[in-house]
Amino acid sequence: MLGLLKKIRTLKLSLSTKIIMGCSITLIAALGISFYIIAHHQERLIIGQIENEARAIFKQIVITRGWIADHGGVFVEKLPWVKPNPYLTALGKEVEITDTKGRKFVKKNPAMVTREISKYSEDKDLYWFHITSLKLVNPENAPDEFEKKALLQFEKGNIKDIFSIEKIDNSKYLRYISPLYVEEGCLSCHAKQGYKVGDIRGAISVTIPMDKTFAKILENRRNMLIAAIFIVLSLIAAMYFLMTRLVLGPMKRLKSSINELSEGKYSPSNRLKTGDEFEDLCKSFSEMAGTLTEYHSCLNNKIKEATRGIEDTNRKLIKTNRLLNEANIRKSDFIARASHELRTPLTSVKGAMDYISAKLSHFLHQNPHETALDDLHIFFEVIKKNSERLIRMVNAMLDMERIEMGTSEMHFTNANLSYIVAESLTYFQINADQKGIYFNANIPNNITVRVDEDRIKQVLINLLSNAIKFAPEESEILIFAYPEKDYAVVEVWDDGPGVHPSEHERVFEKFYKNGNKEGTGLGLAICKSIIEAHSGIIGVNSDGKNGSCFYFKLPYPDRNRERFSHESFHATEQHRLLEIAKRITTPC
Repeated sequence: MLGLLKKIRTLKLSLSTKIIMGCSITLIAALGISFYIIAHHQERLIIGQIENEARAIFKQIVITRGWIADHGGVFVEKLPWVKPNPYLTALGKEVEITDTKGRKFVKKNPAMVTREISKYSEDKDLYWFHITSLKLVNPENAPDEFEKKALLQFEKGNIKDIFSIEKIDNSKYLRYISPLYVEEGCLSCHAKQGYKVGDIRGAISVTIPMDKTFAKILENRRNMLIAAIFIVLSLIAAMYFLMTRLVLGPMKRLKSSINELSEGKYSPSNRLKTGDEFEDLCKSFSEMAGTLTEYHSCLNNKIKEATRGIEDTNRKLIKTNRLLNEANIRKSDFIARASHELRTPLTSVKGAMDYISAKLSHFLHQNPHETALDDLHIFFEVIKKNSERLIRMVNAMLDMERIEMGTSEMHFTNANLSYIVAESLTYFQINADQKGIYFNANIPNNITVRVDEDRIKQVLINLLSNAIKFAPEESEILIFAYPEKDYAVVEVWDDGPGVHPSEHERVFEKFYKNGNKEGTGLGLAICKSIIEAHSGIIGVNSDGKNGSCFYFKLPYPDRNRERFSHESFHATEQHRLLEIAKRITTPC
């Protein structure tokens, strides 16, 4: 029952339902056990009364037999159905007499009187009894199975009587048997059989019908069950009524007060007046609510005082931020315009320098002894080189501003990333040959992504250019492309000095330069902007000692989240990619 009560406690039910269910189960169990004990005791009491009745019948029979034996028998009128006792006749005793009126009487011994009274009682449907013995004189007194077992037990020990409830012809009967002892009056008939006073002559079994008794017991049980159900229902109804009036009602009002407090509508005047613990609880809650309200008001005042200065500061910060944004927009616009304006004359200057440098080279080739012009040619080469650097810087600044301002258009298409990587490698074969560097590319056949091909090529060219710039001579640059769960990944590995972990984020900042190598400091910043515009990820893995690995990740197309495919390209594209991979993975 404790386990059942624990399960009720864990159910998602209202408190009243749980209490009523728990009390009902406890009450049913208590009443069930009590009524079972009462019913069992009552049944035992009724059966005990029947047993006492059986003992009384047995004693009455014994007394009757003793009285008859003491008087040497009794004479009864010889009616047509009355027969003389052949056993008395065999003993030579007088069995018939005639009175003065001529009526005949027959002598009956105790056994015959007992048997006839039993038959008479059985015909009246009251009870019957049976005289029996293991040493039979009359075969009609032969014992049945119950009587035989009882007689054997009587002869073995000092058992006074035996009870048993048996079923005979689909009816229940109480059977009682107790031994008969030889008395002085019995010797007149049984002395010749070797009996003496005090010996067990046999026994008398009494059989009493029990159907009506058990029907009465069943009726009592039914009445007790009905009474138990009525008591349980009455108590449940009373508990529900008292629970609703004395517990649930105050609880609901207290809950309503808590909700009103949370909404700021609580009034201390709405106190319970039940005169019990709920009133004390409501009083404590009202005091707590008043303290909280006062504390809340005090806290609000302090917050208002504290935030008054913050609001002024926020207004100033908003104004300053707006001015900074406007300045940043003007700065970006200025850089974009300046870069655009500078690129045109610089391109013209570079073109003129290219023309003059070509003419000087041709002239010096025909006149090798012109040393003055040779020096002039050297200076023109210096001017040309720096003008080219200025053009690259201007183009990088212009690209950076366009990407950040969102004015640089992206043309997204489904493209083969493996083909883009292989095609980008061909741009650097000459520069790699000059330093004795060779590429080792591990590229699958097909990784489909949705990208702007030109921009991704720009990222790859920038990363490969940096790898060649920082890699030592006669070293190897590794290029990997492979699929992950949600991204296609490209990695570029080199054996250069690497990037210290503290600078992993800074290398992607504008104008940041690692080492004394030439560059604008915008390449990796542009790469980061392009990859982020593709909703991708770019980063670097390096310990600052053993080379570095620059990588970027591009998401698969959203429409079907395409994964790595082993399907081949078209024949011409596959042949071209294999030729490129074969050439760039051979040591230069």
